[in-house]
Amino acid sequence: MSTNADTASSSPVTPNDLPQSQSDHHQAQLDKRRTTLLASISKLKTQISETESQLREVNSKLRQVKKLSLHITILILLLCARSPENASQTVRNHIHLLHAYNEIRGIGQGLLGLVADARGARHVDIQNEFGISPGD
Repeated sequence: MSTNADTASSSPVTPNDLPQSQSDHHQAQLDKRRTTLLASISKLKTQISETESQLREVNSKLRQVKKLSLHITILILLLCARSPENASQTVRNHIHLLHAYNEIRGIGQGLLGLVADARGARHVDIQNEFGISPGD
């Protein structure tokens, strides 16, 4: 046989069942949690906006690097089409072109690193996203 005490303990407690001071305390905790969550959401939205801005900037720089790469490729083809006077001149030309290539490649890798850091992703994943193969 059940008693009133058994029945009361088995039903869920609602804010209306709590004394006024406990209900006020419960509401204050909910309000505090809501305020904290709203502040976190606002902070995350700001971070997303900043990351998107950085991504646009990096994409713009990447397009510039790709244009420079195309220009260097054209220069290499033009230089190869010419007949240099001697082998040492050819070597000097190649070294110069390699320095230019390495500088552009370094800039590109740096930009990809910025994107990876901003997204919290691996560098190789960002390279794949931009269509850059491991051999590039």
